[in-house]
Amino acid sequence: MPAECAANAQQVMLRVADPDHSLAGVNLQPELRLPAEQLEFHRAGEHWELAIEQPPVARLEYLLELRYADGGSKVSTDPANPSQVATAFGPKSVLEFPDYAPPAWLSAPADPGVTRALDTGTPIATRIWAPTGVSADEPLPLLVVHDGPEYDALASLTRYLGVGVLASWLPRLRAALLGPGSRNSWYSASPRYTRMFAGQALPAIRTSVPCTTVIGMGTSLGALALVHAYCRYPDSLDALFLQSGSFFVPRLDSQERRFQYFRRITDFTAAVHAGGLPADPVPVVMTCGAIEENLANNRLMLAAFRSRGYPAALHEVPDLHNYTAWRDAFDPYLTGLLRQVAG
Repeated sequence: MPAECAANAQQVMLRVADPDHSLAGVNLQPELRLPAEQLEFHRAGEHWELAIEQPPVARLEYLLELRYADGGSKVSTDPANPSQVATAFGPKSVLEFPDYAPPAWLSAPADPGVTRALDTGTPIATRIWAPTGVSADEPLPLLVVHDGPEYDALASLTRYLGVGVLASWLPRLRAALLGPGSRNSWYSASPRYTRMFAGQALPAIRTSVPCTTVIGMGTSLGALALVHAYCRYPDSLDALFLQSGSFFVPRLDSQERRFQYFRRITDFTAAVHAGGLPADPVPVVMTCGAIEENLANNRLMLAAFRSRGYPAALHEVPDLHNYTAWRDAFDPYLTGLLRQVAG
């Protein structure tokens, strides 16, 4: 069933062809929250059409729900839009508005580096990336990445590192890509995971690859887990790069109450806001979508860091809670932190 879409600086027009009237309705399922009446297509002759004003983002990921006259339905990408993006939940269609440009490093020459598996003696699957030609005993900065395989597959993390190292706008460094395992349980301010991560896996990594400094990187729950680990083991991390952190607090995030570990997270963030950060500040760089749900709790976490004297910054980007948004913020924000901390 063909569809048509067009985007300009002011408006998005979506059109789904239905010449045999087999559809009872079509609904837009975008990343951002919009009133229900703005998501429902309207019949126009042999088509269903929806026009929406461009939201305050540079690009929009979406799916379509097609409801059939026989009572069935399906959710799919837009068959008329060739632009798709891989996400943690499968492919989505994407509209890129005229003010969007992908990062230049995506098409620049890159050092592919060398990646190898490392057994840390824990269930945390770990792979170490290093630039080509680095000797095993050379001390280098270490970027430790929660959701590391996803960051690499969906946000081209090691390509970014390889481009930056090759072009010398990043220091030579290694990256430890950590698999998320039982993600919701591990990354939700879990004392058990933190002991496994900071008390076992990270020391094993540092024994295997000599490092000069350690920068923690994570997104969403992975960012929360890094702050939790840093608070419990302050000497484990020398800087934090946190993207769209899930720093839930009850008054801002009631929509998350059904999440199994909501109370554990809010208990931890309450302790942080009550002064629970370590006394010796480290650099903190945060990014978050300008209209995503986590923005308010990220602003609150930024205030907590700054109130304790941390050199912390939050950069609000014109996108939402997705790997492309996080990828597009690597440069200049991760770049700046790595150059500051790692040399």
